[in-house]
Amino acid sequence: MFELAALVLEPVIARRAGMKIDLLAGWAQIAGPLHADYTRPEKIIWPRQRGDDDPYEPGVLVVACDGARAVLFQHELSQVLERLNIFFGFDAVARIKIVQKPVVQVAARRRHGLPPIDAASASRIEAIVQGVDDEKLRKSLAELGRGVIGRARRS
Repeated sequence: MFELAALVLEPVIARRAGMKIDLLAGWAQIAGPLHADYTRPEKIIWPRQRGDDDPYEPGVLVVACDGARAVLFQHELSQVLERLNIFFGFDAVARIKIVQKPVVQVAARRRHGLPPIDAASASRIEAIVQGVDDEKLRKSLAELGRGVIGRARRS
């Protein structure tokens, strides 16, 4: 189910926001636990290239942030920017622009935690991620898998 939704949404998000759906899915790890509930990536503004010979220039990530919390988020921008470029695997983003707007619906969804999944799905996820050596990455991938399967079954 998630794969089908991703196939439909990916081109729309790429065209309208200049980013991939993976960035939205991994935002909680990129923003960190302190900021994930009240921030959301909106779009990436990529500089125009006049031709194929123009050198690559990194983009600007626009992040929506709830009201006064923008000041708190701004203090962490260098760490978030570093995690963001690690996520992409190269210096994709040069800076982050904060826009103040409500992000309440994201926080409301996070309070419910991960949706429950059956034992067969849980063991399937564990079998898939068992080859990952990095423990933190393995746990994050397993959590992502539980979230994707749980949400797909709920809808």
